[in-house]
Amino acid sequence: MKSHIQALLEQTVAKLKQQGIIPEDTDPRIQVDRTKDKSHGDLATNLAMMLTKVAGKPPRELAQMLIDNLPESSHVAKVEIAGPGFINFFLDDNALAKQLQQALADAHLGVALPPAQTVVVDYSSPNLAKEMHVGHLRSTIIGDSVVRALEFLGHKVIRQNHVGDWGTQFGMLLAYMEELRAANGAESEIELSDLESFYRAAKVRFDESEEFANRARHLVVELQSGDEYCNKLWREFNEISLSHCHKVYQRLGVSLTRKDVRGESAYNDDLPQVVQDLEAQGLLTESNGAKVVFQEAFRTKEGEPLPVIIQKADGGYLYATTDLAAMRYRSSVLHADRVLYFVDLRQALHFQQVFSLARTAGFVRPEMSLEHMGFGTMNGEDGRPFKTRTGGVVKLIDLLNEAHDRALELVRSKNPDMDAATLEQIAAVVGVASVKYADLSKNRASDYIFSFDQMLSFEGNTAPYLLYAYTRVAGIFKKAEDIDLSAATILLEHDKEKDLGNKLAQFSEVLARMVDKGQPHLLCAYLYELAGAFSSFYEACPVLAADTASQRDSRLLLAKLTAKTLKQGLSLLGIDTLEQM
Repeated sequence: MKSHIQALLEQTVAKLKQQGIIPEDTDPRIQVDRTKDKSHGDLATNLAMMLTKVAGKPPRELAQMLIDNLPESSHVAKVEIAGPGFINFFLDDNALAKQLQQALADAHLGVALPPAQTVVVDYSSPNLAKEMHVGHLRSTIIGDSVVRALEFLGHKVIRQNHVGDWGTQFGMLLAYMEELRAANGAESEIELSDLESFYRAAKVRFDESEEFANRARHLVVELQSGDEYCNKLWREFNEISLSHCHKVYQRLGVSLTRKDVRGESAYNDDLPQVVQDLEAQGLLTESNGAKVVFQEAFRTKEGEPLPVIIQKADGGYLYATTDLAAMRYRSSVLHADRVLYFVDLRQALHFQQVFSLARTAGFVRPEMSLEHMGFGTMNGEDGRPFKTRTGGVVKLIDLLNEAHDRALELVRSKNPDMDAATLEQIAAVVGVASVKYADLSKNRASDYIFSFDQMLSFEGNTAPYLLYAYTRVAGIFKKAEDIDLSAATILLEHDKEKDLGNKLAQFSEVLARMVDKGQPHLLCAYLYELAGAFSSFYEACPVLAADTASQRDSRLLLAKLTAKTLKQGLSLLGIDTLEQM
């Protein structure tokens, strides 16, 4: 409904431009908001106050002109001016009921589809030398949720898993593999379960032995030069690491596949060209043997220029070089309209610098949007980054296993007579859903405290609460299987019916805001509010025991649309629903 009111206001502004009241070159961003107090209507806009300066008229006078020029609409029952010049819209209940009826019959639940864009989403991006740990969780699941919502809205989405599969750590691993094979035979292999200990042992050798460290650095150069022996070993490590990553993705219910992997190594051949092109434009400066770019906008607190290092003195390349090559590829080959980077907030300055440089160097089309979707850290209950009891990094698979075990214990305590197979199926869903929802429900820009007890609670804004809310709504239909709703219509008579109807009608605008800002917590908050609105409706408005058949059928339709919206919303968060808990 909000987009309908926005469309009406756009037409009104166009009329006032024709009348010469508003200058032709004025292009206001029309904002329509839900009111907190229903006595002020359902929706409100401050458009008159925004335009008062360019129109040269008092805001209340301009508000009246806007109202007088509004096109007729069956959706609007009444329009009023409030305060200094707000315009309040009272929506027609019959129009809302009709909108909900149409949403129920639509595969997209009446969600308005915007003009389709090509959106590249860079997310997850673990380092392939080690197993995935909890630090990879946020990028992976926040990015995946936004990807799902973008696709639901009809955009062409290109997933890019920009894995760290290049650089010094691989030279270290190659050198250690050489030593291992020299000692234990040429066919010595490492298994997935040994990867982390293998990496730690290689790191110890690198830190303790200068000879080993020099050999590791030499092997990096050999690898980057295309040496077949080094590349064969490198492919072995990548295969082991990628197998682990994709087992974790499957367990998490994340939509990334092998074809979405495009790591740092994919841009290796283009890196010398990046350097040449920056040099040709006069953007490179030499500093202590390294090739760097200084940009006027980026300085230290002391006013010293901050460099973007493009090539080290030893000829090696850095993240910035690879990121610039990736941006150029995403612009010229993938033809992206938007590129979203789900990388933690500590990289904010890096992205500001490389985005600016990519534009200055002409590596990206001017109209392509580059957006760093930064996120905070996941902390333990001590407020520090989440660690094991011994202070080590928590493996992501271990976190998921513990969540599953705790969920199984919880479900068993509530259903002591349930068979083992059903308990296991419910625990598998609840465990993963709880970990994901605990993260997704927080503003991504904030740090948050990870707590098993809190995330597995059936109270508050948690996955178990929402999953249970869905089963309650779905459960109504087990008792109403024989009721034919094919000719039923939605009637909004009771205040709680109207409240639920208004909340259901907000699904479209919530998704639009979620993908615009890259913030799944907006969808989480909406689903929590929707579950609460249904609960209030269910308490105040008997469904199966309604006074009349038409009232009963209308309330069943509202329940059905609620169930479909909860299920779809949770699916966009990458969370499966259950029919019983």
